[in-house]
Formats: sequence, structure tokens, C-alpha cells
Amino acid sequence: MNQTRVFLLFAWLMVAGLLWMEWAREKAAPAPQVTSGTTTGATMPTQAASGAVPTAAAGAIPTPMTPAAPATAAAGPTTVSVRTDVLDLVLDGGQILQADLAVYPDNDNAGRPVRLFATDPQHYFAAQAGWIGAAAPTHLAGFVPAGRSRAYQLAPGAARLDVPFVWHGPNGVSIRRTYTFTRGGYAVAVRDDVINAGATPWEGSIYRQLSRVVPPAVSSGPFGATALSFQGAAWYSPQDKYEKRKFENFIDDGALTKEVAGGWIAMLQHHFFSAWIPEPGDRTRFETATPAGTGGTNYVIREVGPAVRVAPGMQVTTQARLWIGPKAVEQIQAQKVAGLERAVDFSKFDTMAAIAGWLYAVLAWLHSLFGNWGWSIVGLVVIIKTLMLPLSVAQYRSMAKMRKLQPKLAQLRERYGEDRQQYGMAQMELFRKEKVNPMGGCLPLLVQMPVFLALYWMLSESVELRHAPWIGWIRDLTARDPFFVLPALNMAVTWATQRLTPTAGMDPMQAKMMQFMPLVFGIMFAFFPAGLVLYWVTNGLLTLLQQWWFMRYYSDRPAAKA
Repeated sequence: MNQTRVFLLFAWLMVAGLLWMEWAREKAAPAPQVTSGTTTGATMPTQAASGAVPTAAAGAIPTPMTPAAPATAAAGPTTVSVRTDVLDLVLDGGQILQADLAVYPDNDNAGRPVRLFATDPQHYFAAQAGWIGAAAPTHLAGFVPAGRSRAYQLAPGAARLDVPFVWHGPNGVSIRRTYTFTRGGYAVAVRDDVINAGATPWEGSIYRQLSRVVPPAVSSGPFGATALSFQGAAWYSPQDKYEKRKFENFIDDGALTKEVAGGWIAMLQHHFFSAWIPEPGDRTRFETATPAGTGGTNYVIREVGPAVRVAPGMQVTTQARLWIGPKAVEQIQAQKVAGLERAVDFSKFDTMAAIAGWLYAVLAWLHSLFGNWGWSIVGLVVIIKTLMLPLSVAQYRSMAKMRKLQPKLAQLRERYGEDRQQYGMAQMELFRKEKVNPMGGCLPLLVQMPVFLALYWMLSESVELRHAPWIGWIRDLTARDPFFVLPALNMAVTWATQRLTPTAGMDPMQAKMMQFMPLVFGIMFAFFPAGLVLYWVTNGLLTLLQQWWFMRYYSDRPAAKA
């Protein structure tokens, strides 16, 4: 049967594709380079050509290097700690050294929060900002706390919290940097006020960057929630839209240099990310670099600019937002930044990402009704099956006709034996005479496969489903079923569906392959996120009921006269 061939083709292509992606990820991922120790001294940014930081007026590209950092980010003379209702940070004027996401428990230890920024060599990750000029502060040195406090906390009922730093330069120039935190917010406003109280103009360019090492590999099985999640740098520009680069491609793809008006840069990982978001009208330059630093090779993405010129007695302000937090769709959309929703990396394919975005929108609406992500997935299946009902009717009508033709197909096979060419011609002539379209049952499967793949990425990436329970033993829909109940149920549903599928006249090799499909899918789904297996089991149960009903309905109806 042709629809059986199509089903087998898509099934094996899906298995082979996922296996290949997992093999490629394991083969290509570079091992983190960990040094035997760390130094505590900070080094000033260097320029390979001259050994000095170039001025913005000269138009040179800065290469501020990442310093070696201490193993812990304890508050010291130049650092402060900041605590809001969702963030717990340690920062100095030029760097955010440590960032804990208070409401997201760590996968390995539920008693502690997710740590996004860290200073230990294996997990080094920091957000940095400094200036380039003849006399300017860098992210390594210059800024000092402007207030007396070394510990800030968002007061109960307060909507925002300002944390000030200041740099005093020669010739009467000073820069006041203010970090502004908001209640419930992961977007930190970073404003620099350049004040020239001297007698000569001052020129400089601000740079903002994200620097990290390759995070340690997390074992989640070949098809687990983290297996195919993108890790690396991403950026968005109005002209070229969303682009990204894996860590292993930083060097092979060449250094990035892109002039941009607006846009954003980011470092993505599973469920969480950080991004610098300049003002929409700011002209900046996006760059990548791989300097040596804490933990070995550091992977850096930065934006340089805008350049400013401050006349004597004048003040100039430049600001940006720094996102430190989860890939929470609604909060990201609330930033109203073009393309920032692509940080929720549903897929590298725009069409697949769009489908995943639509699925998430429906799923979020269902969650607002049910209050449970598991039942929302069940509801999503019901909606999809309802929309596909006309295609399903055509599929089962075709299958019923094919089932009635099985005795004639068996006769043709006996008549032509091993002569496949003659058998194929006779088969097509029979289909034409009986007005049967052998491909009529394939369209729902063709539509279902993109939905399934989009849903796989959506469930894997959606932080809203992270640690979200369904019922009983399913405590995390993005993790695999701990007792393999859903995969076993999927095997049973697949086997029962096969029993209703006509097999008379099928090629013996195809028949043998079909016998193994429940086992193959059962083993494969044992490593999938429980939410995805729940979707597939629910879809399979509804399909089984539909098939049983329609096969009875069409089998009992008299055949139409030729």
C-alpha cells in the first residue's frame, strides 16, 4: 500500500534525522577548556596592533579582553549585591559577575536557583560594558559604587531600584552609570550619563558585550529536552533579521563585523538567555571574538557604539537594556523589541518557528482555561484533530476502499508472482477502475509531521513548561517519563492501530517492518519529553477511535456502482 510506504518513509526519516542531529551535536561540540587555576588580577583591555585602546574618533575596532575572574563573586570594595523579587546579583560598575534567577530552581539541586552568570571557570558567563576613548573607563576598571551601600534590595511595594556607579576621569569628565531594576522584571536598564565639566571636548564610544565559556554538557538522553537545544550567540538586525552562531562555529565562520541601526545581541542556552538591547535608533557595530580568559577560550559577542562627543559644560546620555532571565514569551513580547521573540529558539527554520509560535499561543490560551500544561496539551490535540477532521474523513474513506480491494490485490500478487513491474501496472489499473486514490490516506500524515516536529521544539524550548507537572508521576513535562508509562501506552496504541490497518496484499518486507514499528517508536519515545509523548499518545488514541469508527461506517455502506 502506498500510504504504508509513505508512513514508513516518514517514520524512518524522523528517526534517522533525530539520530543524526544528536550525533552531530556530540561530534561537533567543543569541550570546555578549563585552566588548572585562576588569577585574581584584572588586565586592561588590549589592542593587538598598538597595545592601546583606540579612540572612537580614530574609527578603530576595540578588542577588550575578558579578565580572569575570582572563583566566587563575593561583594568587595568595588562590588555590590542586588536582590529583587526575581534576581539576585553581584556586580561592579563594568560587569555583572553573578546572576541567580530566584524563581527558577536548578535542575540538579532544587534547593538553589538557576545561576545564569557565574565566575567559576567551568561556568564562566558575564555581561560587561565599558568605554573606548583616550581616557575612558573599561568594563575592567574605572567605575566605583556611587552610594555608601554595598547591598541593595528592592523594598516591599517598591516598583524600581536604582544602583549607581561613577567614574571620574581627567580634565573634569565623569560618567555616572545607573542600573535600574523593576519588580518582576528581567530587563535591566543601564544608563550612562557623560558629564563634561572640563574645558575641552571629550569623545568616546560605549561597548557592551556578553562573554562566556562553553557550558558543560548536560546528559538528557538522545532526544531529551536539552539534546537539540541551541547554545551559542544570536543577533538581530533590521536588514538581515535573526541570525545565530554555535560556539563551535565561532572561529570557522570567521569574525562577525556588522554595522547595525538598532537590533540586539544575545547568548542563548536551554530555557534561558541574556541579551544587550540598544536603543532602536542607535548605530552600533556587532562583533564576535574568542579571546583567552577565565576557564580557557571565552566566546564573546559585543556591540560597539554609539559614539558620542561631549562639549565642555554639556551632558550626553546613552542607555540600553540588559535581559537576564528566562525565555518567557509574554515577558519578552512586552519589551516590544523587533525580533526578540526569536530568542525563544523554536527552530532555525522560519516556517517551523512560526508554526511552533502558533502552537504555543494556542497552548498558552488553553493553559489560561485549564491551569495545567498537561491538560492544555490534551486540549491542543483535540483542536488539531478537529481542524483535520475533513482530511481524516478522506483518509478513512480511502482506507476503507483499499481494505475492500485487498482480496483482489492478493489475487494479483498470486497471478504475477515476482514480476513487480506487471504487478504494479495491474495494481494501478485496478485503482483506476475502482476509482481509488492510493495516496488519499497520506495527506493527514504529511500535515501531522511538521506539526509534530514544531511541537517537539516548542515543548523543548518553552520555559513555561519547565518543571510543570501534569498528573501523578509526571512532575516535569519537559523531562522524560520516569516510569515509561506513556511510552508503553504509545506502543500499545500503535500496535492496536496496526491491527485495524489493512495488510492483505502488502509487500512482505513492509509487513515485517510494520511489525517492528510499535517497538521502534516505544524505544524512541522513551527518551522524548513527557509532554511530547503525551501529545503523541493522545493523538494516537483519538486516531485509533476515529479509525475504528470510520472503518465500521464505511465498511457497512454498500460500494458505489461503477
